[in-house]
Amino acid sequence: MPGPTLFTLDIFGTVLDWRRGLVEAAEAHGARVGGREFDAVIDYQARVEAGPYRPYADILAESLNKVLRIEKRAARAIAAEAGRWPLFPDSADALRRLMRIAPCVAMTNSDQEHGRQVQEQLGFRLSGWICAEDVRCYKPAPEFWTAVSGRRDHAFDAGWWHVSAYADYDLSAASRLGLTTVYVPREHARWGPSTHTAISLAALATLLEGDS
Repeated sequence: MPGPTLFTLDIFGTVLDWRRGLVEAAEAHGARVGGREFDAVIDYQARVEAGPYRPYADILAESLNKVLRIEKRAARAIAAEAGRWPLFPDSADALRRLMRIAPCVAMTNSDQEHGRQVQEQLGFRLSGWICAEDVRCYKPAPEFWTAVSGRRDHAFDAGWWHVSAYADYDLSAASRLGLTTVYVPREHARWGPSTHTAISLAALATLLEGDS
């Protein structure tokens, strides 16, 4: 198996604790969010993302309003600050370590403003932040992957490692393109076949540091 020449990473749910952030923000506005409600919000977003492009903050706000019945103004405020939701504890240190091995590029169904917020939390900039706002579509659309390949000038090959907690809209598409895939089973994750499984980003960094 060739070593990585590029890492692309899902952000919401893999680097950032999507579930905790959404639940805490929603409950601050009186909404009760269990596992079923969270999945309903995510599934609502996926249906909208499959249609004509709209900013992620708009889609997130609409999902909070329609599914959780959060008042529209509050939902918009939550969505605008989603990049400030808590990181997983290992994310910042692990990403620093991974960036010593290969460039780490966010490949994310989000907006540029969320990128500024996430990287502010990390305390450093990733090698790139390529989001739905840039490419005007959402994963798993093939156009998103093609856009990242072009922007990074990197062919679809096994040296490109895609890292995600979500096999359904991330790893399955990456696998079909010939990428090396890494499944990270975060608290909220959707399993599927992958080249590798790492229990955390930190575990992935440790594995690769041992091979270097």
